[in-house]
Amino acid sequence: MQKRSAKEYLLLFSKGAGMGAADVVPGVSGGTIAFITGIYEELLGSIRSVNGEAIKLLLSFKLADFWRHINGTFLVVLLSGIGFSVLTLSRVILFLLDNYPELLWSFFFGLIVASAVVVGKKISSWSVGVILLGLAGAAIAYFFTVATPTQTPEAYWFIFLSGAIAICAMILPGISGSFLLVLLAKYEFILNSVKELKIDIVAVFAAGCLVGILSFSHVLNWALKNYHNATVALLTGFMVGSLNKVWPWKETLETYTDRHGVVKPLVQQNVMPGIYETITGQDSYLALAVVLAVVGFMLVYLIDRFTDNDTKIIKSENSNTAVVVEKL
Repeated sequence: MQKRSAKEYLLLFSKGAGMGAADVVPGVSGGTIAFITGIYEELLGSIRSVNGEAIKLLLSFKLADFWRHINGTFLVVLLSGIGFSVLTLSRVILFLLDNYPELLWSFFFGLIVASAVVVGKKISSWSVGVILLGLAGAAIAYFFTVATPTQTPEAYWFIFLSGAIAICAMILPGISGSFLLVLLAKYEFILNSVKELKIDIVAVFAAGCLVGILSFSHVLNWALKNYHNATVALLTGFMVGSLNKVWPWKETLETYTDRHGVVKPLVQQNVMPGIYETITGQDSYLALAVVLAVVGFMLVYLIDRFTDNDTKIIKSENSNTAVVVEKL
């Protein structure tokens, strides 16, 4: 378990808040934020450690050992940041999606482009197989972005299943758990349940998330350890493919009426800003959209530089410590 200072835990909380904000938006993955901020593999390892050994320690009342085993402080601080962001930003995100979607999507478009570049740099060796997996990842993510949402039941069993499916996507960079919830017709249902504090719905959804993440984290952790380059190429492809969803300017081809009687887009296609203005009669906010896309790109770039510098400092300190120990 990595020891951190109070300042580092505050930074970890902010990374969790960034993950939560990303997960609220359909088309953006919290896993992307975890990856570019350098906590992805620690997150997977911590989740994976909630296993039979952890349960044994807990049932034996060896609470300190249990806490160390699961990297408890890391998980609590990170989850607190995610929860804080979801609870406080859900209304803001919904407002922006309803009133300024072009600007919100522009920001996330820049963010995801930079994320794909940052994650792709972590591939140490390219081969035909790695390239093909990257292309496959892009194709899979693109398919999800053009899939049409369907009407689904609101029974507890389906809410549980939705949580399990969404959480697996949420920890995958490039695959949006929120967007899968849109495809399952449960995005607004779950978000409104959080806003309205419907404890039964939130609890069932959370239980599905818990089961899903504990199961899937083992598979993903194994893939990263044994097939790192191939796995990262696949994840990079997911990000590139997901860009189709976050293109800011869209033409609505089909609509549907939700359970509140509000007409919502069902099928959309991407268009250029000028065509968007002609079709909708609305301002494309092109100049401001470009600025926000650049801001999103630079934010990821700076986070990556900051994280890289921290990693180099830690490695340097560990190296110096090793030299001192060797001399002693």
